[in-house]
Amino acid sequence: MRTDCDAKIHQKYVEQFIAGQIDGKSGETAKPVFKIQQDPRVTRVGGFIRKTSLDELPQFWNVLRGDMSLVGPRPSLDYEYRAYELWHRRRVLEIKPGITGLWQVEGRSRTRFDDMVRLDLKYARVWSVWLDLRILAQTPAAVIQGTGAH
Repeated sequence: MRTDCDAKIHQKYVEQFIAGQIDGKSGETAKPVFKIQQDPRVTRVGGFIRKTSLDELPQFWNVLRGDMSLVGPRPSLDYEYRAYELWHRRRVLEIKPGITGLWQVEGRSRTRFDDMVRLDLKYARVWSVWLDLRILAQTPAAVIQGTGAH
């Protein structure tokens, strides 16, 4: 990310995405995307780091500290949480956030926000060690393929 950019670009996009006001369609895929396309704040190197999910490596520190799990819903920023509808908030209240999750391996950035929340709630409802192992096993392929990553 560039250091001289305003975070309000992301805040406004996220609020509109959560509210369903952005169709989130990316040119060739015509499917919804969670991240801003052609984000002016992201450098070329940053784009590569995002595409390859290398930006997730520092999250392992949060796992070691006990703030996060390996598998679970993505943590939300304060302004994202404030934009959530009441039922959306269950995704972060019912289970500890994680580095990877059902959304990341089944939907990734191609999923509408409400569907992402539904996948997170499904994960919380049907959680098992085997589900975590399956998600952890599918994560490298999702990262390598880069399908839906931006």
